[in-house]
Amino acid sequence: MRKLKNNELGRISVEEFKATKKTPLIIVLDNIRSLNNIGSVFRTSDAFLIEKIYLCGICATPPNKEIHKTALGATASVAWEYVADTLELVKNLKAEGVTVLAIEQAENSTKLDAFLPEKQQKYAIVMGNEVKGVQQEVVNAADFCIEIPQLGTKHSLNIAVTTGVVIWDLFQKVK
Repeated sequence: MRKLKNNELGRISVEEFKATKKTPLIIVLDNIRSLNNIGSVFRTSDAFLIEKIYLCGICATPPNKEIHKTALGATASVAWEYVADTLELVKNLKAEGVTVLAIEQAENSTKLDAFLPEKQQKYAIVMGNEVKGVQQEVVNAADFCIEIPQLGTKHSLNIAVTTGVVIWDLFQKVK
């Protein structure tokens, strides 16, 4: 078995990415502090043709050297917007018919593996702060609270890892 070279991977250009039909997923980053986490979310979003990323609250925005370090140019391909108030954004998305999923450990949450998205529905996944998680008022406003089942001694995953797991799972279910 031979590893493929980058020029053999058949990747699309930024222009082709922008013109390509997107996965009906929106990512909402709720007060993410780590610039490396933000960059990683951009890169994962590029890989799975995510429609848009919203950077909310204290999130840094491109152009930023630290975000670029992990995004590797995905800030140019994936649409993004800064919105100061996550709760206001969630309310607006819901008014537009988007189903909002808070990714959080909470009472009566739905396990990710048991969540079955509707094929033609657009979803927004809200990823919370590295320490405090998704703001309670945002969890309250969400349509669903989704939790990744975990069996080890730690109570959480890194936000970039969590986003990757959730995107991959939903991508498989909606494609």
